[in-house]
Amino acid sequence: MPSVVIAAAYGGPEVLSVVDVPTAEPGPGTARIAVRAAGVNPADYKMYSGAFGSDPAKLPIRLGLEAAGVVTAVGPGAAGPAGLVQVGDEVIVYRATAAYATELVAPARSLVPKPAALDWAQAAGLVLTGVTAWHTLVATGVGEGDTVLIHGGAGGVGIMAIQLAAARGATVLATASPARHEFLRELGAIPVEYGRGLSDRVRAAAPQGIDAALDLVGTDEAVDVSLGLVPDRSRIATIAAFGRAGAAGIKALGGGPGADAGTEIRDAARMDLARLAGDGKLKVFVSQTFPLADAAAAHRAIITGHATGKIVLIP
Repeated sequence: MPSVVIAAAYGGPEVLSVVDVPTAEPGPGTARIAVRAAGVNPADYKMYSGAFGSDPAKLPIRLGLEAAGVVTAVGPGAAGPAGLVQVGDEVIVYRATAAYATELVAPARSLVPKPAALDWAQAAGLVLTGVTAWHTLVATGVGEGDTVLIHGGAGGVGIMAIQLAAARGATVLATASPARHEFLRELGAIPVEYGRGLSDRVRAAAPQGIDAALDLVGTDEAVDVSLGLVPDRSRIATIAAFGRAGAAGIKALGGGPGADAGTEIRDAARMDLARLAGDGKLKVFVSQTFPLADAAAAHRAIITGHATGKIVLIP
């Protein structure tokens, strides 16, 4: 019987367990997928940590927002962004529900073809961070000739944002600890150490000035430095500092209170991300993989915030 990861209570990773649950037959417009890998994201543990509330009526919570796998059955009219979905198709599933599983049923509209150039773990880690990064760049209008500052360049979204901004013709500065600076250079960014004196270091590295800033970490430092360096506040976006965005006059993006979800932008970006990855123009860096049964260990790893790249579960 198929297995899924659930949170049976609110708390830390210790509340996670693997249970056997039958998978329904796909209905109209849906498909069943044998999961080969599932991406792990901070939003996953926030679902049961209490960060998004602790309504007992929502328990148990099935986790996982993105996966990659093989289509094993299709319902009538199962068409995705690339056309009709067929048994045997290798696909990326996003947005997914209950992706921490050995198999799942998903709307065909959430399926995009898996690029052959990516392995299963890379495919499972491509889209959520990719569409988030894409949204931040669209929202701030980053393009040819711009200089953009990315706070949190070595995180999952930051790695994608650096590559996508550089592909748009922008000069990219990215903050990280010194241990990750060489990695950021390889991605095409000018690394800058965060911490006291950040504004001065950014000015020294980019005397031409900063046109846009992306806060991917949610710290006061990231917001304050961005406000001090970017003349046009409409070109500052955050995916984490939701409490400060309104008062500061900057853009809040994603699932937080008062944020622009950007659903249409993000959904439209999936095929572009797959194409870029398939052409070798966008790299997915997987730092760790864990068996599905070790989902709690995967969450402990991502909670530390020290991972460079994606953490992925393998059923």
